[in-house]
Amino acid sequence: MAITPLMPVYPRSAVRPVRGEGCYLFGENGERYLDFASGIAVNALGHGHPHLVEAIQRQAATLMHVSNLYGSPQGERLAQRLVDNSFADTVFFTNSGAEAIECAIKTARRFHHVRGAAHRTEIISFTNAFHGRTLGAISATNQEKLRDGFAPLLPGFAVVEFDDLDAARAAASDRTAGFLVEPIQGEGGVKPASPAFLQGLRDLADEHDALLIFDEVQCGMGRTGALFAYQKYGVTPDVMAIAKAIGGGFPLGACLATESAAAGMTIGTHGSTYGGNPLAMAAGDAVLDVMSAPGFLPHVERMGERLRASLEQFIPNHADLFEGTRGMGLMLGLKMRSDSRAFVAHLRDHHGLLTVAAGENVVRILPPLVVEEAHLAEFMEKLSAGAADYARAAAA
Repeated sequence: MAITPLMPVYPRSAVRPVRGEGCYLFGENGERYLDFASGIAVNALGHGHPHLVEAIQRQAATLMHVSNLYGSPQGERLAQRLVDNSFADTVFFTNSGAEAIECAIKTARRFHHVRGAAHRTEIISFTNAFHGRTLGAISATNQEKLRDGFAPLLPGFAVVEFDDLDAARAAASDRTAGFLVEPIQGEGGVKPASPAFLQGLRDLADEHDALLIFDEVQCGMGRTGALFAYQKYGVTPDVMAIAKAIGGGFPLGACLATESAAAGMTIGTHGSTYGGNPLAMAAGDAVLDVMSAPGFLPHVERMGERLRASLEQFIPNHADLFEGTRGMGLMLGLKMRSDSRAFVAHLRDHHGLLTVAAGENVVRILPPLVVEEAHLAEFMEKLSAGAADYARAAAA
């Protein structure tokens, strides 16, 4: 059989969207889907948000790309806004979350190199992590499905148990460059780290003069009800990777760092042809406009609380299928007693409801952050109907 024009690395479903509007997607033949996947936490403003669309259209007609050989008023503006709204002093723009992670890893290693400790190259990361698909990113995880067939992986990574501070403490040494952690694991099963664990990593990093790196590619940019998840925990990293929602659907990521952490990232140490181009900056600026508006983040918190309460009321009616809920804000997980992928496919194919499967048999629920109560009610109606006929089919 001949290979397909699109490299066959995805098990693509029969859903073929051609248009989006708010919290809905529409297929080639007019099929309508309630989108509680948001392009895997990317479409934070839903589909076709007028402010984002207008900003992209205006910038596309003005200037899309010039490369980083020249000054960037657009990039300077968005970087300053991110600095003003975070712990960071400086920002490097990328095209994706994986690239932001690569920048973070390089920043940590370079931090020690310029201080005369070039032997300090090891990054301690955690089980079930997902940091992207580059060689560096898959070297920082123990998930065999990501690593299989890509040996030799990059040296300099040690993977220990997530949310186990004693394991992290035992792994730390005079070779440790930094700790790389998702405050809330997404692909790994919507698992929030405990506050004690993240605070413990902060203390360990300080004790060992290492850097604390947060991967907020999925949990950042409003998803938890704060602009960044670290703000919910009250634990401040030295370096942070963000992406997904920052562009609202336009490819954009960023690596944020303190001045001290980024001291080694000088001219020639890193770069990107497309990263931070004017079109991406216009998208990021527009997303930040909306998220910075009064009431936006409280709305995310309020919708998250209502959705979680609805899920917790729903679960006892289907205790044979579900165990409980996880997550924070509008990054929620529904833990199943069986294969979550099969249930996600059932909701999609039979009820027009889009969710995302995650590790540990969790259904990821990631609605646009502009979701309203009517959408939550429709979601629960579809979920309830889906659970009922899924259970009947399983019992037959």
